[in-house]
Amino acid sequence: MEIIAIDTELYRLPLVGELTDSRHGVMKQFEVVLVKLGSDNGEEGVGYTYTIGVGGSAIKALVDDTIRELLVGQDADRIESLWDTMWWKLHYIGRGGIASFAMSAVDLALWDLRGKSVGLPLWKLLGGASPEITPYAGGIDLYFPMERLLDQTRDNLAAGFKAIKMKVGRHDYREDVERVTAVRNEIGSNVDLMVDCNMQWTTSTAIQFAKDIRDLEIYWFEEPTIPDDYAAHARIQAEGGVPVATGENLRTLYEFRHMIESGGVSFPEPDFTNCGGITGWMRVAKLAYAHNLPVTTHGVHEIHLHLLAAIRNSSYLECHGFGLDRYMTNPPVMNDGVMVAGEQPGHGVAFDWEKLAEDKGKTGLPSTLK
Repeated sequence: MEIIAIDTELYRLPLVGELTDSRHGVMKQFEVVLVKLGSDNGEEGVGYTYTIGVGGSAIKALVDDTIRELLVGQDADRIESLWDTMWWKLHYIGRGGIASFAMSAVDLALWDLRGKSVGLPLWKLLGGASPEITPYAGGIDLYFPMERLLDQTRDNLAAGFKAIKMKVGRHDYREDVERVTAVRNEIGSNVDLMVDCNMQWTTSTAIQFAKDIRDLEIYWFEEPTIPDDYAAHARIQAEGGVPVATGENLRTLYEFRHMIESGGVSFPEPDFTNCGGITGWMRVAKLAYAHNLPVTTHGVHEIHLHLLAAIRNSSYLECHGFGLDRYMTNPPVMNDGVMVAGEQPGHGVAFDWEKLAEDKGKTGLPSTLK
């Protein structure tokens, strides 16, 4: 099956409301770089990656100017070989960053094409462990007033979520302790609660915060400090006494290996949109399996649902405000706190192209933070 065309499109899209965290502040838009990969058998693979509002044009340009030339005319079934071709061509300028984002979109398109050509859904193509996965509601809510935070929590529980994540990382961590305590009191003891710092704190602050919330039965403490400091993660996990999740800002298999071997993570969190696509994500999942660690995800739940369903060491699936549900004709549906990976060949995502075109470039939202 020969690759005969690679086309790209950049969409700048509005978020459904203002979202806030400690590192990125107030966010009103996001970007999606979409790749269509044509083959000589008439099938088309669709892949995509996203940004938090910047860098999309550079990702698109890298696919258009370099990756297209590398892959057009090649055998689409040789995904591992094509991945290595991209990796080594971009290695000197990349080894992460924009290169990993560009590779991720193309790699997803290749796997989508493979699934369609053999008539299998992505989760079965990759291993087929179990189609039923439990999602959690990932709030992006650091600067929400307390009552709005609690209202969001009640809404998530009413929607059927069995686990909740909230943002922490304020200048005074004691404010976060108060907010986490309030959310725990609201949800009770039968709902899992995660907290996410988005890399904001120093090692010592993260350790003190973890100690202060340890009795609140926190399922994991996500990204407590900068992702490059493996030793700090190990200290935070050991001294703070709360399991650590991290990985959404790691880009290569080797970074995950260092984090795991340092003892700095209990829940590796690869994101296929920035760690080299499906191929990169599965390599990290297998590494985690070898270390007896469960894998969780970061956003883009319509694809990560398939990936967790493919492996035996799956944990929770994140659903958060950067979701593309409103731009799909068939978004994943949760029933009784569970999502089920579908049976459509490939990843099965059906985009509402008219809605995408209509919203493209809409970037301003009025402030709702009081």
